[in-house]
Amino acid sequence: MKEALALIKKIIEEHKIIIRGVQTLEQVANDAEAIEGMEKAKEAFIPGRFEQKRGLQKLQEMLQTTEQGLQAHFNREETALLTAFEKYGDKELKSALRTLLIEHEGIRDRLAHSGKHVVELSSGGLSGHVWDERAHDMRAYISHTRKLLEAHAEIEQELLRELQDRLREKMKEND
Repeated sequence: MKEALALIKKIIEEHKIIIRGVQTLEQVANDAEAIEGMEKAKEAFIPGRFEQKRGLQKLQEMLQTTEQGLQAHFNREETALLTAFEKYGDKELKSALRTLLIEHEGIRDRLAHSGKHVVELSSGGLSGHVWDERAHDMRAYISHTRKLLEAHAEIEQELLRELQDRLREKMKEND
C-alpha cells in the first residue's frame, strides 16, 4: 500500500509539471506566430525569416521534450498505476482509470500532429498567406491539446485522490 501511495503522489506531482510544460508549449506556439508577425513588419528592411525559424525550432524542441516526458508519464500510468488500481480499487475506479488510459493514444497523436505542423512551417515551402493560416491553425491546435490534457489530468487527479484516500483509510485500519 505504501508503494501505491508513493506512486500516486509521484503521478500527482507529474501532472502539475506536465500542465506547466504544456502551457509553456502553447506560449511558444503563440510566440512563433508573434515573431512571424514582427518579421513581416520588418520585411521591407530586413529580408529573410531568421527569428521565425528560431521560434519554430524552439517550439519543435519543446514538443519533443513534452512528448518524451508524457511518454514516460503515460507508461507509469499504464503499468504501475494500473496495477495499483487493479489491486486496491473497486470496479468503478478501475473502469474509470481504464477509460482515461485510452485517451493517452489521442494525446500522443495530437502531439505528433503538432510536430508535423512545425516541420511543415519550418520547411520554407509555404507562401506567406498559407504560412499564416497554418501557423494560426497550429496555435489553435496546440491550445486545444493543452485544454484536453488539462481536463484529462484533472479527472485523473480525482481518481488518484480517491484511491489515495481509500489506501490511507485501510492503512489506519491496519494499525
